[in-house]
Parts: sequence; C-alpha cells; structure tokens
Amino acid sequence: MFDTVLFPIDQSRQAMETAAVALKLAQQHDSKLVLLSVVEPEQDDPAAVAALLQQARARFEEAGVSCQVIEREGKPAFVIGDVADEINADVIVMGTRGIAIESDQQSTAARVIQLAPCPVLVVP
Repeated sequence: MFDTVLFPIDQSRQAMETAAVALKLAQQHDSKLVLLSVVEPEQDDPAAVAALLQQARARFEEAGVSCQVIEREGKPAFVIGDVADEINADVIVMGTRGIAIESDQQSTAARVIQLAPCPVLVVP
C-alpha cells in the first residue's frame, strides 16, 4: 500500500520519535524510505542538520531499513510537497510541535497537508 514513505526530518525534539513511526510504517509495508532534510537559509545550522541526518540514517539501517537521503534548501512545506511529487511518495510521515493544525495555518505540518500530493501522517 505504501511503496514509498517520505520522512522530512527537522531539528525538533520530536524528530526521533517521529522517526520511529516512519520506520515502523516502512517495515510493515516493506516500503522504500526517503529521508528529507530541508535547510532554511539563514535559519538552520547545516552542521546540526547533517548530524541529525546521520543519526536518523544510522537508526534506520540498524533496524534493517535502508533509506535514500535527499537534502534541499528552501521553505520546508513547499520543498516537502515538491519532493513528495518528484519521488511519487505514497505517504509523508512528519511530526508536529503540539500545535492545533486546524487553527495554526503557519505551521509546516498544516502547510504540507494543504500542499501534499499524497496522504500526510502527522505524529503529535
């Protein structure tokens, strides 16, 4: 059902918790897992993002799931939607920072839900 799972990772505390959900989904469906990092110029620390990517990739590979890594720059919601379209993702798994998605249209998760070409699984 989910051949390709897109997991956009960020520097939030919840990122590794959300990674567990993406991993489980990929394992259950024998899916291709794509790990996406979006760096916002002048807002994110590229070294910190690279370290987080390595940590997530190692965690997935330890569990026996290989993953493709894509690194991009730009506005996260738009880049996530574009990459989901490019790779023909079946689902996007992403976290949220405890916001009310219905009322906070400025959150990345809310924007991705609006823009995504596929279902979005939001992990609180």
